[in-house]
Amino acid sequence: MATPENVSGEAQDRPEPLSPRDGSGPSSVDADTAVILLGAGVTAITHPLLYVKLLIQVGHEPLSPTVGSTMFGRKVMYLPGFFSYAQHIVRVDGKSGLFRGLSPRIVSSAISTVVRSRVKQAIPAQVTEPASNRDDLKTSLRKVMSETSHEMVVQCLSRIVTHPFHVVSVRCMAQFVGREVKYRGLFSSIVKIFQEEGLGGFFVGLVPHVLGEVIFLWCCNLLAHFINTYAVDDSFNQAPAVRSYTKFVMGIAVSVLTYPFMLVADLMAVNNCGLAAGLPPHSPLFKSWIHCWSHLSKQGQLFRGSSFFFRRVPVTALPVD
Repeated sequence: MATPENVSGEAQDRPEPLSPRDGSGPSSVDADTAVILLGAGVTAITHPLLYVKLLIQVGHEPLSPTVGSTMFGRKVMYLPGFFSYAQHIVRVDGKSGLFRGLSPRIVSSAISTVVRSRVKQAIPAQVTEPASNRDDLKTSLRKVMSETSHEMVVQCLSRIVTHPFHVVSVRCMAQFVGREVKYRGLFSSIVKIFQEEGLGGFFVGLVPHVLGEVIFLWCCNLLAHFINTYAVDDSFNQAPAVRSYTKFVMGIAVSVLTYPFMLVADLMAVNNCGLAAGLPPHSPLFKSWIHCWSHLSKQGQLFRGSSFFFRRVPVTALPVD
């Protein structure tokens, strides 16, 4: 499932379309190595985006909003966008500060690639010819459900194995809020979490994360299937090209709907871990991820951090010059 998780830098964590592999020969190893290196590069380049996004998610707004107006002349207050926020981080921590929490993400990306490759080899997907004709609806739907089920298994196993590194990365980044140094390097952070919370500390926020990805995967694949089957006419010359982009477009749309699951997962990874970002008065102590979801819903904050630009706060009364 390829979407925008995005320009925010989490794209490598999302499920992706399956493709048949040749087993475990040298070419497979070379391919995995290339994917790991490419993934590390993409992760490093996009990390500042994810860092800013995480700080917005936990509700950290160190810069004052600025007064502006909409195209209709309505007074609004704009919160700082990505570039303003990133400049603030650079002023506080220097340019290297934009890469706080990067190493756990690179390790997570590499492990995810290896796990996906091994699972696909151990549980190969059934390869069948695509069926786009309406007469083959039952056959093609069965194929989509089979492939999606296989993809779901791959994604769930990958998420379970890599989630501890996600927790470490999120906590390293969240330290910016309270200026703590509790979580330093990768290995020392793993030891710290194990000593304070046991094995369960590595999997806080796992349930909403997995649920969000599973819902994303099924909705994206099924919607793309039905649109390609019913909405795209086979007599249309560009039908194959349109069908090739349907899944990507559906991924963008569905990612918006499943974003709250990712937000809740990140907040639970920080909640009550000893950092200011996850403790009162900055954040309530949540009993469960459902409690967190309910709180955000009541506050109208379920999509906090989903946008980097044009973040505005409605102003009921502003002085008129």
